[in-house]
Amino acid sequence: MAARHDQTTDPGLQENLLQARRGTAFFARKLNELTDAELDGDTLLPDWNRRHVVSHVGYNARAIARLVEWAATGVETPMYPSPEARNHEINFGATLSPIALRNLFDHSAVHLSVEWRDLPDANWANEVRTAQGRTVPASETVWMRTREVWVHAIDLANGATFNDIPTTVLERLLKDITSAWKTRGTNTGLLIKTTNTAGNGTELMFGDTTATDPTIITGPLPAVVEWATGRGRNGITALGAATATVPAAPTWI
Repeated sequence: MAARHDQTTDPGLQENLLQARRGTAFFARKLNELTDAELDGDTLLPDWNRRHVVSHVGYNARAIARLVEWAATGVETPMYPSPEARNHEINFGATLSPIALRNLFDHSAVHLSVEWRDLPDANWANEVRTAQGRTVPASETVWMRTREVWVHAIDLANGATFNDIPTTVLERLLKDITSAWKTRGTNTGLLIKTTNTAGNGTELMFGDTTATDPTIITGPLPAVVEWATGRGRNGITALGAATATVPAAPTWI
């Protein structure tokens, strides 16, 4: 039997799907390196151990798959019935046995990949609604998942760093974060500058470019994104606005 491939023929979407699947494989590798006992260990996220992170990533795949099914059938299938239901699901998953928790991640990832694979070209433009209430085309589900698997692989605190994330993912993530700050008005006086990107020495600049005396956060792209996601302040410096220390990044989710 011939192998089945993604129905979409759009090159950009195919590349995005590849990046999401690579992130899933990376998360799987970091998860599989952990023993069952180590699943009880701490993560980079307050109040969540590794079980919570794996549970969240597993149920997130199921939730995103519901959006893809919505795009395929036209029948509204929300990600979650409510924020409370989402939280309950994560907490429940964290109580599963190690083998059941690992199976949750594996099976949900395969299910989502198949839903993407079988979605026809025309349906990728169909609109769905995220858990935050945003109306987006189905193609946005690929980025939603990409962001989850790459960042949460680092949250497992098992040796992964932001240096492991592809440059294109880091750039888009930083753009997302700074856009969220701008929308909320929390970027006032804050300017973000990276010292390198894609190895070519070109700077990226985000934030309040109109400020007369901004606080400038600068450093390598991975370090800047690590700071922007609230996961560390190593490798970056703060300049201007009479500040000597690196401030905490504004909340972005």
